[in-house]
Amino acid sequence: MDVVIVGAGAAGLMTALLTARAGHRVTVLEREPLRPAATVEEAAGRAFRPTAPQIVQPHVLLARYRLLLREHLPDVYAGLVGDGAVESRLEAQLPPTLRDLAPEPADDRYTMLLTRRSTLDRVLDARVRAEPGITLHTGATVRGLRTEGGAPPRVTGVRLGDGELAADVVVDASGRRSRIDAWLTATGARPRPVVVADCGLAYYSRHYRLRGPDGLPGRADNRTILPLDEFVAGMWGADNGTVVLGLCPLAEDHRFRVLRDPAVFTAVFDTVPGLRGWLDVLEPISDVFPMGGLHNTLHRLVDHARPVALGIHAVGDGVCTTNPTLARGLGVALRTALDLVEVLDAHPRDPFARALAHDAAITEGVEPFYLDQARTDAARLARVRGVLHERGVLDGPPPAPAAPPPPAPSTGRVGFDELSAAALFDAALFRTATSVRGMLARPEEVYTDPAVVARVRAVQAAHRDGVPAPAQPDPDRLATALACGA
Repeated sequence: MDVVIVGAGAAGLMTALLTARAGHRVTVLEREPLRPAATVEEAAGRAFRPTAPQIVQPHVLLARYRLLLREHLPDVYAGLVGDGAVESRLEAQLPPTLRDLAPEPADDRYTMLLTRRSTLDRVLDARVRAEPGITLHTGATVRGLRTEGGAPPRVTGVRLGDGELAADVVVDASGRRSRIDAWLTATGARPRPVVVADCGLAYYSRHYRLRGPDGLPGRADNRTILPLDEFVAGMWGADNGTVVLGLCPLAEDHRFRVLRDPAVFTAVFDTVPGLRGWLDVLEPISDVFPMGGLHNTLHRLVDHARPVALGIHAVGDGVCTTNPTLARGLGVALRTALDLVEVLDAHPRDPFARALAHDAAITEGVEPFYLDQARTDAARLARVRGVLHERGVLDGPPPAPAAPPPPAPSTGRVGFDELSAAALFDAALFRTATSVRGMLARPEEVYTDPAVVARVRAVQAAHRDGVPAPAQPDPDRLATALACGA
């Protein structure tokens, strides 16, 4: 089949490689005038684009993504490791409360891959440009869809500024800012059904390089995320001795807008007791990168068992976006691309069956993680907003976050926070929690597993005082740090 992919981000390039290697003729259209990067640092130096601000934010390749990448795109995996990506094994991910983890034969499945997103994109770009069966057009802006009449309409290609391009299948890989809804509406198709839940955070991150291997305050082959009372702070190891530090306040907390100033970013990060030591061993190599407007979203191209259009599919952020803190975006991108290749093979001549099959795969492999993230964020938002209202930072009553309602309280179910807290003291639960974070297991199946519930309750009974909260920034120091940008 002739497949046109709109967008040359990670989702689009992975989809291109997988579909071309499955025997299809692939054309990738990218509106940005992208060019190959000769080195990893060249790629990092020009990674920031206003149309794709997520590229310079913290990334990790979760355990499930790593396993799928190694199985289905082994040359990409080898290229990443060759370009300096770091394997973060289970022992590197241990919390300070759990240092006696006995190795088990299956522990390799929990390994993450740490890298800057620009390094991943460089490797994918090089593989796509060298792949027979793929044509990459950059500087190509899609204006709309080429369709045949019908209910639903059938997509037969795309309209460009200088003509049309025919295709058997069109894949939207243009990300969270996709124009697909406008394109569909222009054809007479129904809009995509969507559910949305605000993750509530703004992101401010800065890239650094380790000054040396000695005197580190923790392991650089890991990520550490601290959910503090008023904001989230984190350290993400990356490739080639680089580290990304991040501060994530509520988007509505306007005090933190001054974090764009590198001096203020440093001063605020220096107030975080559990992470400030990293500033002593790191040299900044970038500006501060902001990113806002973040939502958990789940889009479908099937509504009430009826496709909104035929011959069109979506992958990656065009299907689902989630709070970047848990780094599930790349895993969703690869999962939706692999599912698409499977349905193209299973239904080569039936676009209706293809649409239903791809949607069913989203229900099975993506929706559980969307729901988990939306519910986790809703609980976190409620806690932080409550603190900020109590301290007079925010005015008025705390708004109720828009999110799927949580399951009714039950002695037969635990939540993400309960599992994560118990995992700090129990090796088996640590592996279980890691499997949820790494997308190796469907969250709700874990939360309702009787053996998991019983073990969490036993740990809770043994640690009735709960988990010590992370040390909080001194309020006066934080106020002084934020005032640096006034």
